[in-house]
Parts: sequence; structure tokens; C-alpha cells
Amino acid sequence: MGNHSRRRFLQLTGATAGGLTVGVGSASANSGEEGRFFIDLTEVDESEVPEDVEIIHDVSQIDLLVARGDPGTVGGASATLPDIAVAQHGPVAERDKGGQPGFASEEPTNGDLQWDKRAQNVADIDEHPGGGGYVHERTRGEGTSIAVIDSGVYDGHPDLADVVDEERSENFTTDPDDWRPNGAGNHGTHVAGTVAATNEGVGDAGGVTGTAPETDIVALRVFSGQEGAGGDVIAAIVAAADRGCDAANLSLGIPAETIAGLPESVVQQYVAVYTAAVQYARSQGMVVVNSAGNAGLDLDPEETFTIPTEIDGVFGVSATGPIGFLWGDGPNMAHNALAPGHLEEPTTDPAFYTNYGESAIDISAAGGDLDQESDDENAARDLVLSTVNVVGDDGEVEAGYGWKAGTSMAAPQVSGAVALVRSLQPDASVEEVEDLLRETAVQQEAGEKYHGAGHLDLGALVDAAGGSGNSGNGNGAGNGGGPGNGRGN
Repeated sequence: MGNHSRRRFLQLTGATAGGLTVGVGSASANSGEEGRFFIDLTEVDESEVPEDVEIIHDVSQIDLLVARGDPGTVGGASATLPDIAVAQHGPVAERDKGGQPGFASEEPTNGDLQWDKRAQNVADIDEHPGGGGYVHERTRGEGTSIAVIDSGVYDGHPDLADVVDEERSENFTTDPDDWRPNGAGNHGTHVAGTVAATNEGVGDAGGVTGTAPETDIVALRVFSGQEGAGGDVIAAIVAAADRGCDAANLSLGIPAETIAGLPESVVQQYVAVYTAAVQYARSQGMVVVNSAGNAGLDLDPEETFTIPTEIDGVFGVSATGPIGFLWGDGPNMAHNALAPGHLEEPTTDPAFYTNYGESAIDISAAGGDLDQESDDENAARDLVLSTVNVVGDDGEVEAGYGWKAGTSMAAPQVSGAVALVRSLQPDASVEEVEDLLRETAVQQEAGEKYHGAGHLDLGALVDAAGGSGNSGNGNGAGNGGGPGNGRGN
């Protein structure tokens, strides 16, 4: 979150890395009503919790329990707070790659279609070498791990088969399944591929490449459907930090319209809970990255507040994307497809759907865009291509590739960037990593309101973190066709 001090009630909660210093109970549920709720262990000892109250998550690291039962039987009114639903920042547009048109002259590979990675000069992924200077020549995220707190990750995908750390992955919902996707779609699999896909490939088109293909993915599933429980998210954030993750990638939140309908005193309590989890994570060395949301909202006014994007200590990411990427038919799908004159809008333009605001956005990153009035059959190529799991004709789960657009696609670009920094500077603090991300980001025409400190520049980032070479693209976008010139010209 960019300008935290602007929010008055963020200064009133008193949350610390060690726990809550205010009670969480002014919004406690009525006695006799069964439901999920938080228990504040600064108000009541765990031994005093009745046996008929189920403890779902022990988050005593921040003096919290997540429970189910009758909150009226636990301590006084200040000891409990009802759990609240969180929603996925689901894609505003998506399309499976199957059946998409190719070119008359040649069939595009998946690498050809990864404008987000080509713009950042990540690697030679499109079989049209640009002269070297690729980010992956200096680091691929070795020795790091990223938690994907989402709908689960399908590790049966060839591009993710050697990426997911099964021992540290976990299902945080109350359903009986494991950490793999089970009904909430392939959102988490797409996110994981953006971070860490290894380009092993499915079919003749080859695979996709993630920002940090040598990082480990820790899949922490908090969704069984499109909504999840806040307590599961809190527990997953704390667990990710305890399991040594360098960053947690979240693409979720309590919608602004939900928060607007709550009394300010209640919002303060939820802010306190999330702040405690985030500050604990930071104290353990983990960066918490969250997508800004897809409602096209200005988050600066007091009445449009979102959790957790605007929680103090969360690194908020807005989305950008091109219009017109590879809409034509011909050989220009090679290295110059992102060059000036080949796009109606550049890859760094704010996406039509992205939330924005100086109080919420730290930097922008590639999330995909969409011309909503276009009937061009190739318009989906302006979305972000990554790994997905799909259900085949025989009812079995299969590996595939798909396009999605959303701030959910932008956040993992940044989480992968954290892995690159930590692979070069393992002892860098959270603050140092975040400062590097901001300082190397490239300012854009739309300014701080849409881009925060600027647009993600992986080349400049790894240069600043100590990687040898010089692959910065100069404008946060590049042209996918060769080495850039550092931070700008």
C-alpha cells in the first residue's frame, strides 16, 4: 500500500507484529448463533474456550484463534469478531488457448504469445534471439520460495511438475481435499505459472516461462469456490511466513462495497486482524503482495477502502496491458511485435478494469487488457497466457494453457520479481526488497495514481540487486527484441 498514513482508522487499531493490542469484539455475533469467528487471545485464554467450540486455525503467533461455534460462550463481547468472506480478484476476461487461430505464415509458440515476459526481456522464449542480456542469464530465482494463497495449484502440469513444494503446501479450507484445485477453477494454477513455469511444454506449441522458474511454489489453498473465509487467509499468511517463503502472492480481498456497508468501528477490527498477520509476516522476512482489484475504482477516497490491498505493509499492484498484440497475420509475431507502431496501446498502459490510487498502488505490472469493442478473433492475445488445469472430455483433469486478464495476473509478476531479488540478495530485508522494486520501476505517463512508483522493470531490478549484465528495458516495457539500456535513456 502506497500512502498508508492517509487512512485515519489505520492509525487507531494498534496492531503489532506480536498480536492485537485492541479487542476484536465490538462486532461480536449474537449469543446462540453458530458461525465462524476470531478469538482474541489477549482477551481470553485458549484454555477457557468451551469444548463445543471448534478451533479451525491456531494463529497464536498473532494472538488469534479462528473458531466455529457460538461466540457468545467465549469470554466477553470484546473477545470475538465474526469471520468475513473474501472474494477472488478473478479475471475480468479469460479464454482457453485451444482452438485459437494461428498465422497463415507460421504457427505461434506459447513463447511467442507471452508478451508479458518478452516485454521484460526475461529469456529467449520466442525462438527469435535478441542478442542476449536476458534476466534469466543472471538469476532464475534459485533458492527461493513463493506462497500462492489462492485456489490451489495443479502440479500435474508439465510446466509446474517440478515447481510445487508438496511438503509445505496445504489446504486451509475446511473441505476434505488437499491443496490442489477442487472446484474454484484454475486461477491459482495460472498465477503459479506466471511466477514459476518451467517451459517444459504441452504439445507442439511448447510451454510457458515464469518470471522465476527456479523458485519453489508453496500452494496454500484458501478457496473451494469463488468466495473464501478471511480466517483461512489470515492463517495461510502466517503459515507462509513460518514456512520460510520469500513472498506471499494474494489475489483476493474484502470488496470495497462490503466494507462501505460496515460501521467504521467494525472495519477497524478487521484492519487490526489483517495488519497483525501482515506485520508478523514482514517480521519473518516475507513480502506480502496483493492485487489491487478489478472494479476500476479510485481507492483514494475514504469511502472506497479495500482489505487487504490497503493494509499497512501490503505491496499493492495495479495492472497494465497492450491493445493489438499480434492481431495481424504475418511474421511480425517475432521479436518486433511489441515495438512502437505494432500496438494500438503499449504494454504499460493501465488496463481498463484496474483499481488505482496513490493510497493503494506501489507499482504496476502486466495483467492484460482487452478491447471490449473489438471483434478481432485474436483480441485474447492482449491477455496474459499461462498454465491452467482443465477438465477433458473424459472428465479427467488435464494440463493446458489459457489467457486471463486481471490484477490477479499482475501481482504474480511482482511476486516472481521478489524471488529474483532474494536469489541475488538472500539476506535482503522486506523493506530493502520493496525499495528495490520501487526504485527500479519506471515512471509512466499516467503517473502515480495508476502506477505508484512506476512500472515493474525486471532488468533494472536484477541490475540493482547485484546481477551482472544490463538487460533493463528503459521504459518498463521494452520491445521483446533484445537487450535494453538499464533504467532508461
